[in-house]
Amino acid sequence: MNDSHPQDLVRHIAASTGLPEATATRVVADVAAYFAETVEDFVRRRHEELKRKQRKNDEIWPQIAAEIAGRRFGVPELSGRQLRRIVYPDHPKPRRAL
Repeated sequence: MNDSHPQDLVRHIAASTGLPEATATRVVADVAAYFAETVEDFVRRRHEELKRKQRKNDEIWPQIAAEIAGRRFGVPELSGRQLRRIVYPDHPKPRRAL
């Protein structure tokens, strides 16, 4: 048992679902990790997952923005530019033609 997860919660999950205590511990850990993920970590993770599925950035940014709106993050709506800055923080700014 991981001491960072309340034993009474693990016992409750095990008793209410019929899961073995080891499985209930993993469920509690998964839920805790879900709620601990920051918006920045979520954006980076989803970007990587979608890139592995051969999606293009022009498709990825609107999808991630929509997913953020449906999650429990307490952040305002993020633009595609703000999402790109999370994934590519050191990317140089494009130069404008004179």
